[in-house]
Amino acid sequence: MSSNSNNEIQEKMQNHLDNLTKPVGSLGKLEEYAMKMARIQNKVPPIIEKKAVYVIAGDHGINTSGVSMFPSEVTPQMVMNFVSGGAGINVLANHCGFEVKAVDAGVAADFDNPGIIDCKVAKGTKNFHEEEAMSDSELEKCLENGKRLAKSAVADGYQLTALGDMGISNTSSAAAMVVAAGLEADSIIDKGTGISDELLEKKRRIILESILKHAPYSGPMDIMRKLGGFELCTMAGFILGLKGRGVACMIDGFPVTSGAYMAWLIDPSVSDYLFAGHKSKVKGHKVMLDAMGLEPIVDFNMRLGEGTGAVIGGFMVELGVRISREMASFASAGVTNVDNEEAY
Repeated sequence: MSSNSNNEIQEKMQNHLDNLTKPVGSLGKLEEYAMKMARIQNKVPPIIEKKAVYVIAGDHGINTSGVSMFPSEVTPQMVMNFVSGGAGINVLANHCGFEVKAVDAGVAADFDNPGIIDCKVAKGTKNFHEEEAMSDSELEKCLENGKRLAKSAVADGYQLTALGDMGISNTSSAAAMVVAAGLEADSIIDKGTGISDELLEKKRRIILESILKHAPYSGPMDIMRKLGGFELCTMAGFILGLKGRGVACMIDGFPVTSGAYMAWLIDPSVSDYLFAGHKSKVKGHKVMLDAMGLEPIVDFNMRLGEGTGAVIGGFMVELGVRISREMASFASAGVTNVDNEEAY
């Protein structure tokens, strides 16, 4: 969208919001979310009728270096839990109005279930402490798969999408990518799923050794190939694939945001259609959000992943959009507009 068109939509949407039966700006952030959706959709007022959360899963070779308290077998078990409706994301998505789409981007197991979207690149990445995580062709396939998912989401009529993750040890891959990209290690590397202080120190050492081993890096694509995860790179492709399609994307916690951060390094304009669903308890999450200019919608001290924070934030965005569509104007309600910014 051109800057002139964007300014025109902004002005039109601001007039629309200011003529609703309320003091100007009195609904605060809800009005800001509606405004951003109007810019994304190039529509006044914007609309949200269909929402989906894509929970993208993959396994990580770095798990064999002992950086997590869970074995890789948990990844496929949780994918099946998403399909059967028993996970936290299923409960929250149901009550926030999101359809759940389980995606296999690189789980180290075979599935024979029509409820799982097959985007498998391989059965888990290589251990990046020993060798590069993936090949050029595998990275390209991740990005293509993500863009294909985005195209499908648009074709299916979703006005709001969300991204969630599942992958044992993916916080190690996520941290390695963004530290290699230049963010300070002390502000990024954290416990993830609640490991001990001793295991955190081991995780930190392995990540930093791996970053040094594969240096130098020619850019975000090189970083993703050497240190990334199949699900994280597929998320980057998904976000890049939404550009110019009029569809917003809610991002979740630390792993998802690392994929978004890689997409942002490739194309900083992706921030224009991204929302940060929440602020994760994992300390490096806000560092990435700040770099991308995204303010988290809620802060519930969560660190589950799966897209749980993204759908909660998405529900808040939808409330803003519904206010803009369903609230009466002063004219339609026959209410005198006193033009008071603080009270009637």
